Amino acid sequence: MRRGRIFIFLALILILILVVVFLYTSGILFPQAPSEEVAEATPIPPEPMVEVVIVTQRVNRGQRLDESVLGLVPYRQVDFREDMYTNISQPIGQRAKVDLEPGFILSSNMLTASAAELSSTGSDAALLIPPGKVAVSVPIDRISSVSYAPQRGDHVNVIVTLLFVEADQEFQSRLPNLSAQVLGPQVTEELSSLAAQAVGGEGNSYIGRGVEDPVLGQTFYALPSESQRPRLVSQTLLQDVVVLQVGEFPRVDETAATTTTAAVDQTVEEAQPAPAQTQAETTTTTTLPLPTEITLIVSPQDAITLNYLLFNNGARLTFALRSADDSSIVQTEAVTLQFLLDQYNIPIPVKLPYVVEPRVDTLPGPSYQVEPVEEPVE
Repeated sequence: MRRGRIFIFLALILILILVVVFLYTSGILFPQAPSEEVAEATPIPPEPMVEVVIVTQRVNRGQRLDESVLGLVPYRQVDFREDMYTNISQPIGQRAKVDLEPGFILSSNMLTASAAELSSTGSDAALLIPPGKVAVSVPIDRISSVSYAPQRGDHVNVIVTLLFVEADQEFQSRLPNLSAQVLGPQVTEELSSLAAQAVGGEGNSYIGRGVEDPVLGQTFYALPSESQRPRLVSQTLLQDVVVLQVGEFPRVDETAATTTTAAVDQTVEEAQPAPAQTQAETTTTTTLPLPTEITLIVSPQDAITLNYLLFNNGARLTFALRSADDSSIVQTEAVTLQFLLDQYNIPIPVKLPYVVEPRVDTLPGPSYQVEPVEEPVE
């Protein structure tokens, strides 16, 4: 009996040992912290690039291209077009159809192999307009054009200024409306004239409003002393717009002969020695007319907007010249009289018991005298 109990205790101890070993080996009794695997950052593959041919210095229309004016720069492959050049040897020997500025990416439609094609059908300006864009001309003067500073290739902002007045929705005329006398069926013209004299005169007058005088305690019928004053507002209309031309484009009949002749004879002139100068050079001056229009490269919708504003006599367009390295778009606020007073902390003058003499009712605008620009021509 005693021996049987000993066997039972030994069996229980053995079973307990086996359970502990099982729990330990399976990780249930002493769970181990899972090892943290550091995920390696997936490297971002570099964007595919391709080298394209650019102009490294100014190339005039009709000039033949060589290695001295060409270079290669990396360009995004997704933006690459089939008409671009990837080898400097490809455009060598061809002539420029238009004036090319440094950094301009060459394409096949800008070059020609023959000088005779320089005066073929189609304008040179159309070659500089990107697909999906159009060109539209806008009148300018000295003030609106930053004193004629913008040139071809510059970027500008277009600012619009408008005048708003309240109008009668049915008549589509400026408020206030005019009042007129209505003759009743039994009223003669003689009685009507007497009534008109009684109210102070004949003819139409503005429709006013009743005003209660706090001192006299009476109601007066107030009429406006002048017509409605328009309310002024200015806002940025377009940003980062490319200038295609300032002033008129050169006419084909004015430049074709001299440009083509110079392009054809360029090689011959370089080969021949310069003739000896037998007489003193004479210098003359010519007067350059000031430009009266600027041509912008815009979207088709913006072209319609500018066209609408051109036919609106109350709209005025002003151009702000942008930095050559700035292509940002800034959210601007429209400027009104209230914005001007609040933003720049301009107080409304207080009515004082004294004034400045002499009386000033208007502020004269800036005056300047336009002088012709003369440049020497050899």
